[in-house]
Amino acid sequence: TALVVVAAASFAVAYESHEWLSGINWLEPRKVTPGVDNGPPSDALVLFGGADLSQWEGGDKWLIQDGVAVAHETGIQTKQGFGDCQLHLEFAAPEVVEGDGQGRGNSGIYFQSRYEVQVLDSWENPTYFDGQCGAIYKQHPPLVNASKQPGEWQTYDIVFIAPRFNPDGSLLSRGTVTVLHNGIVVQNHWEITGATMYTEPPIYHAHGLREPIQIQFHGNPVKFRNIWIRDLLPEIGA
Repeated sequence: TALVVVAAASFAVAYESHEWLSGINWLEPRKVTPGVDNGPPSDALVLFGGADLSQWEGGDKWLIQDGVAVAHETGIQTKQGFGDCQLHLEFAAPEVVEGDGQGRGNSGIYFQSRYEVQVLDSWENPTYFDGQCGAIYKQHPPLVNASKQPGEWQTYDIVFIAPRFNPDGSLLSRGTVTVLHNGIVVQNHWEITGATMYTEPPIYHAHGLREPIQIQFHGNPVKFRNIWIRDLLPEIGA
């Protein structure tokens, strides 16, 4: 027993004396204070906090009621452009159910004005799977249906990585998106195959690294609240 203990101790000393180091001189991660109850962390930009939609083009067309923005008349888009980002928002389909399929609680979140994460009332509402809530529209269904009942508040937490293009406009790397719907992963680092369109197949066309985010108005009074974003592009060279 004594020999085993001595051998084990010697092995531990030898192992510790050969610690591997990467040699990379990392910068210290900056401090970010998390938000409370899905609220914005300290480094987030609040896109809608309940008072107004001044961060959005077309925001004056929507209805603001009791700290909630209701889709109305037209889509809206951010005045600022974004590339790689983390987006949080909360939405609720109308409590009174009207219509079915794509005509029920329809909206969408468009990253860079092109790549849509679908918003839909998908509670007991059959439609094509790559068009239900949590889908990358017309490209990839959600891994599971995590939808709540009509009228209940739901959350999206989305990490979007923008596509990159070569100087000649050809595609260098596809965009990717990870979506948590009500805390459940429904898109896991999915590679977007191009712009999400209703009448055409997906295709990439070169565009800027920072482009607006849009929220669609599709004829349904979908409600939104607590929208904030974290910019994940580096401050230098972005």
